[in-house]
Formats: sequence, C-alpha cells, structure tokens
Amino acid sequence: MEDKILLEVQNLKQYFPAGGSFRKRKYVQAVEDVSFFIKEGETLGLVGESGCGKTTLGRTILRLYEPTAGKIIYKGEDITHVNMLPYRRKMQIIFQDPSASLDPRMTVGEIIGEALDIHKLVIGGGRKERIQQLLTQVGLNSEHANRYPHEFSGGQQQRIGIARALAVEPEFIVCDEPISALDVSIQSQIVNMLEDMQNELRLTYLFIAHDLSVVRHISNRIGVMYLGNLVELGKSNEINDNPLHPYTKTLLSAVPIPDPVKSRQRNRIVLEGDIPSPMNPPSGCRFHTRCPYALPRCREEVPKFLEAAPGHFVACHIAQ
Repeated sequence: MEDKILLEVQNLKQYFPAGGSFRKRKYVQAVEDVSFFIKEGETLGLVGESGCGKTTLGRTILRLYEPTAGKIIYKGEDITHVNMLPYRRKMQIIFQDPSASLDPRMTVGEIIGEALDIHKLVIGGGRKERIQQLLTQVGLNSEHANRYPHEFSGGQQQRIGIARALAVEPEFIVCDEPISALDVSIQSQIVNMLEDMQNELRLTYLFIAHDLSVVRHISNRIGVMYLGNLVELGKSNEINDNPLHPYTKTLLSAVPIPDPVKSRQRNRIVLEGDIPSPMNPPSGCRFHTRCPYALPRCREEVPKFLEAAPGHFVACHIAQ
C-alpha cells in the first residue's frame, strides 16, 4: 500500500511589496511557482543558499504569510484561504533561532502550556503532568518548567521550542533550520532526537537547512531551491549520486569531505558572480547568469519542472 500524500503545494507564489506605487510598484519575488508533495511519515529536505526562499516557502505553507498565488492542499483539502485555527494543531513549526522564538517574560511551563490552553487539550489537573511529560520527551528535566528561557543554553532552548511544537500533537512540522544556530556537538543530538520522534509519533517533516550533509542524512527526498524556484527534486540518494541540475552539482561539490586526499582529488565547482536580486530576477532560467553551461535558450525560455527519471524532477534545459 502506497503512503498517502499529506501535503501538496501547487504553483505557490509569494511576493512581498518593496516600494513604488501603482504600475511602478516593485515586489520581492521570494517564491516563484513552486509545486511538490510530501507523503505521510516522510521527511522532505529543502536546501539552497541564503535568500533563496526556503524559509518563506515553509512559512507560507503554514499560512504565517498569506500566499500571493497557488494552492496549499492538506489531506486533500484546499486550505489556501480557510480559517487556520483547526489546522494549527496539525501543522507546527520549529524556528531557526530558539532565543528569538521564546517569550523571555514567560516561564518554560507557560510557553509549552499556552498551546494546550488555546486548543483546550488538557482539562483539570492534567496540564502540569502533560508539560512535564513533554519536557522529559525532549531530554529536559521536569523542574525546568519554572525557569525562564534565558537560563538555558542554545541547545536546551531549541529543545523547549520542539516541546512547544509537540504539545498539540501535530502531524506535520516545518523544521526551519533547527540546528544552524547550534554548536556542531549539539546538532547531531537534535537531529537524532527529531528522527526518534518521527518514528515514535509518525511525524512528517519539511526539513529546511543549508547543510547538504545533514539534509541527505535525515531526508527521504531532497528539493533544491535557487532564487525562489525549485530547480531539482528527487530521492535523497538519487540527488546525491546523480545530480542533474548544475546548481545541485555545485552545492554537492562544496560539501566537506573528511578525507584530505579525496578532497584534493575531487572537482570543486566555483560559481562566478553574485545571486541576482529577487526584485529583478533574470529572464529565462534564473540560474543562467551564473551557470557555466548556459545556452542562449536558457536566457530566454523558463525551463519547465519535468520528470527526468522516475521520481526525479528537474528544471533545466540542458538536463532535459
């Protein structure tokens, strides 16, 4: 039996106003015509350099930003324009910066308990026990409930953020670079904990990150974004072993290899030039200004996002 599709995104766009008026109004094209699906219980990794629209895409899916165009479908229901309160229980987010996402005036118990109160999940005296259970689940002590966020390390603060997301018993979690602000020694602990919770609670993740080595470890499939576009999508091992898009090949060539001999032998691809502005993206393929293989067609025609091999999609004239 095939896994059911939990979430589907169709031609999603997210533009932000950036000055000007009437016909001369300018927009930041943060997400441009993105489509994909995530099956129940799987992890879809999303990678790309800073400013490519990964975080904006994740927040738009949760309707923290209202989408400019396109559809968001959750369990077969179009939730693009509906009241999101019933779906807040099912769809949660773990933020990148734990210290900025936790209210410094609230104790840890109040932070975690707030969601329980809003959704009326605990009635009577079970509230305290539920908070203690959640803290234990993420590797913290029950007495931590009476402390404030500033009394914890970065890794502990991120565990509090994870406990808050788990409080409402969600089905889908957007992990927005949950380890990028943490020490390397703590990163593996958080990743392992997320994997254990996924198996235990059958969670579905959209895992956003810069680090391709972490993403290919935790993800079933990987999507690669460049300047608001999804340029490649496929199974984790397929993307790693057989990348089709020149940008994906560039990202993979930059992943550090612990063996110095192999590191010196491999062909490192270095991109020239800067990322174009999302306010004024290039015509045709958005990557053509930095692509070492660009053809005249790439400058004029936007490549379609097509299936090049079973389950392996790419938006590139050369790869297709």
